[in-house]
Amino acid sequence: MLNSYIENTLQFYQEKCINCLICTQVCPHGVFTEGKEHVELTKPSACMECGACAVNCPVEAIDVQSGVGCAWAMIGAALKGKDMDSDACCCGEDGCC
Repeated sequence: MLNSYIENTLQFYQEKCINCLICTQVCPHGVFTEGKEHVELTKPSACMECGACAVNCPVEAIDVQSGVGCAWAMIGAALKGKDMDSDACCCGEDGCC
């Protein structure tokens, strides 16, 4: 099972990157930063798997399974009016949230 505290589904294919910088603009956690020839994946563990980078990448250099990590659990808890200490966490019995 994926432990979203230490890993996530984010995949960055640097060889495809055209340095458009869209991912740096849409990522709410600064996972990507500007580089010389392509963006740099500088904080992969900060990814909350929202999917904004992948959806907006014009060359599909980024892949992430949005809706699988703790970001999804937080959204679900907010929509249900629960806090993260309740049973709203969908991360399994280990409770990554």
